[in-house]
Amino acid sequence: MAKRERVIRMSVELPLWRALTGYRVLTMIYAVLLFVSEYRHFERPWVGIAFLSVLAVWTLATLPRVANAASCTKRFLGADLTIALTGILITPLADADARTVNGPTLPTIWAAGSVLAFAIKGGWRWAAFASSLVAAANLVERGAPTRDTLHNVLLVWVASVAIGYVVEVARASEATLARALEIEAATRERERLARDIHDSVLQVLAMVQRRGTALGGEAAELGRMAGEQEVALRTLVSSGLVPTTRASEDPALGALVRTVDDEDDGRTDPEGAELDLRALLAPHAGSRVSLAEPGAPVLLPPPAARELAAAVSAALDNVHRHAGESAQAWILVEDWGDEVIVTVRDDGPGIPAGRLAQAEGEGRLGVALSIRGRLRDLGGTAELISVPGQGTEVELKVPRGKAKA
Repeated sequence: MAKRERVIRMSVELPLWRALTGYRVLTMIYAVLLFVSEYRHFERPWVGIAFLSVLAVWTLATLPRVANAASCTKRFLGADLTIALTGILITPLADADARTVNGPTLPTIWAAGSVLAFAIKGGWRWAAFASSLVAAANLVERGAPTRDTLHNVLLVWVASVAIGYVVEVARASEATLARALEIEAATRERERLARDIHDSVLQVLAMVQRRGTALGGEAAELGRMAGEQEVALRTLVSSGLVPTTRASEDPALGALVRTVDDEDDGRTDPEGAELDLRALLAPHAGSRVSLAEPGAPVLLPPPAARELAAAVSAALDNVHRHAGESAQAWILVEDWGDEVIVTVRDDGPGIPAGRLAQAEGEGRLGVALSIRGRLRDLGGTAELISVPGQGTEVELKVPRGKAKA
């Protein structure tokens, strides 16, 4: 049964859209209250009543439009800015003294919300365009530029451009982070596939090559072909097996959604019960493999226990392949409470200095992936000590607090 992991990372734009939604509602209420308080001073109050009625209905009806980038279309932005500019320009029609007393316009600071929508949607260039139109409308409404008017329009222009620039930088950073996460996920999946292939297909091909060469004749040719396929498969594994990933951006949510499918190994555990590592290692014990374990169960989360057991299997496989079928091996399991340590030791000839780096360069990733890679994924470590002529010792440590369930 496939187990699906769904990773959702919220977009950095969402808080900005939510803030803009609240800003538009609050500034609409402010414009209405300000008009009500100054109602008696207007020569044509019906103009203000008509405009503010349209403004209130428009603001409330278009709240879903400023909920995210997908809903905030260019057509909406154009209509929204038109309403703001109209309100500014018809202010003298409602109050002829507005120019002389330097009073607020009918939309007041609500007009800045239209400019901010441009900034969040399109960045600083869109913000500069919208704020310039608002600034021109304010200058036309005043008739002659005053210091207060210039101060207000310059403040809106600088603030909107700055917000637009920050949005562009945030989007670029978010895209870079998303790409880095995809590369990390692809790398970890490649290593997992490489470990599985090493533990199965590559070992079979290597065995066919050795047996075929020993038998000679047609079997030798079969062994040669198996050896060629082993080299080709190792090259493919080391160069990169890119997994199938699906990354998409949900415009309705303004969030990046990445879905990764990870197939289960076919074995289930009742209610996530921990596994006893001793039971997983017991099948390795035999005439040439000695197992020393604690008297009490060594419990680990199922995935961690299986990965640790697989790393032990890979270490024993290296003993049989490189130290010979007659080599003796010892497995020591230690439970220290906060960590589990498994040591695999053999009496083989040991590993010459530099051999591991050479093998990894040739694509032989048994130690790098099947052992160290597994322990790294568990948050643990794998240390290999080998002295030529004195055998090899592999120490596997898994901290309980970091072991992934």
